[in-house]
Amino acid sequence: MQGRKFMQCPPFAEIMSASDQSKGIENPPHSKDVTGEVVVLPAFDGAIKIASYTELLDVRRSERIYADAPMTQEQLAFMLWSMQGMQRYRAENQVAVLRPVASGGCRHPFELYIAVRDVTGLKPGLYRYAPLLNIGEKIVSLEFIKELENYDKTISAMLSGQAFAAKAAAVIFVSCIPYRGEWRYVEASHRVMLVDLGHVGQNAMLSAAALGLGSCCFGAYNQQFCDEMLSIDGTDEYMVYAVSVGEVK
Repeated sequence: MQGRKFMQCPPFAEIMSASDQSKGIENPPHSKDVTGEVVVLPAFDGAIKIASYTELLDVRRSERIYADAPMTQEQLAFMLWSMQGMQRYRAENQVAVLRPVASGGCRHPFELYIAVRDVTGLKPGLYRYAPLLNIGEKIVSLEFIKELENYDKTISAMLSGQAFAAKAAAVIFVSCIPYRGEWRYVEASHRVMLVDLGHVGQNAMLSAAALGLGSCCFGAYNQQFCDEMLSIDGTDEYMVYAVSVGEVK
């Protein structure tokens, strides 16, 4: 019953009156700072294979059997941009940033980490999408985080034994920085952020379909091991979702 209650809408106006935003506290950063090596992916113009929206809705499926084939950097760039790209600030105060995906109050509390297995011209390993580097551009920059030893075993363990994901060209791990939402919505933010997560997943799957690729979303994973592998603390940032993507066999 507690879970059912959580799904119901709380009194937002009352809750927001006690928020850090209402107290005049500065909004949190829209993305993490970049401290590592940066790789800029090529423009994704021309990467789309299916442009018809009705056809995308017809072909979108969760795909779990992947071919032993790479995806291109352009395909990866489009996937990431469609999930968390930064198009422009909504106002001069830069409190809110507009992206291709919907988010309550423009809070966008998510970060994207990419486990690369087979992307043409990109060394395997773990990367983070750094959208702040390219606001207003359809350009994607990645921050290299680290190499991933025993890739297949590691990905399978992160996703609670769902070993098929390790055969995809890449797996996108979505983390949450909850204070971005809490700053505005306090304890109501966590319900909003879970709704937002669905928007991110749908954009990911439709984008994969548009690229002629398959994808699968994951809500089951090993929380502690994922947080450890992503080098995040599990409190102020923690893993919440994953999407595998690659050519379907």
